[in-house]
Amino acid sequence: MNDDRKGAALITGASAGIGATYADRLARRGHDLILVARDGERLEALAVKLRAETGVKAEAFRADLTDKTDVARVADRLASDGAIDLLINNAGVAAFGDFAQADIERLGAMIDLNVVALARLAHAASGAFAARGHGTIINIGSVVGLMPEFRSAVYGATKAFVLYLTQAMAVELKDKGVRLQAVLPGATYTEIWDRSGHGSEGLDPNRTMSVGELVDAALAGLDGGELVSITSLPDPADWDALQAARLKLAPNLSRAHPAPRYGVKVREPV
Repeated sequence: MNDDRKGAALITGASAGIGATYADRLARRGHDLILVARDGERLEALAVKLRAETGVKAEAFRADLTDKTDVARVADRLASDGAIDLLINNAGVAAFGDFAQADIERLGAMIDLNVVALARLAHAASGAFAARGHGTIINIGSVVGLMPEFRSAVYGATKAFVLYLTQAMAVELKDKGVRLQAVLPGATYTEIWDRSGHGSEGLDPNRTMSVGELVDAALAGLDGGELVSITSLPDPADWDALQAARLKLAPNLSRAHPAPRYGVKVREPV
């Protein structure tokens, strides 16, 4: 049992995969847990297991984050429970294939979960943590958000949102005592493949990470102060170079007249 008690962690999508692995690792670091997911039976089984193995408090909080009422319940808990100082914003679903042939209702539900619910919970946590002067928000994105060529238009767009949101929040909260981290996994062995209809059978074992290694690396990145953790990337200088190139564009992204290459006649002020 670990008696080095820390603040409580609220973890969404905690019944399996990345969320359940974060629950295990954080319990062993001494964090009490609030485990959020739709599957109440699996949540309770995990809570019982972690209480027995680590001695931390572990609460199963059943909620469907595609339901606005349930999202509000979780947000209210984040805003009102002073014991919580860590949010793992992990719940999400995936969809692959061509945008034009996709089920638009399914895509809408994915946006509600991957974007709207995640933003609502990040908003609740950031307000509460900033008011207390401490706290950590970890948003789980995906490398797909960096790769439009992957042919997963809406899923990738939701994960690009997660990265942008995290980076923007970090700027806003840098003097408020709130830490931010965006975790961008590559292909990982979790249930998301089967739930997306893609299946995991065809995954390349040389390009697919175990969930345990993913979470261990992400936590090492958090400990090391990383804002963005791409756990497969060998050289972080590659990411730094991408960010430097992006910022180099900034002075020319908004100007009074079009660039000369468009051949637009510049109108002189009257």
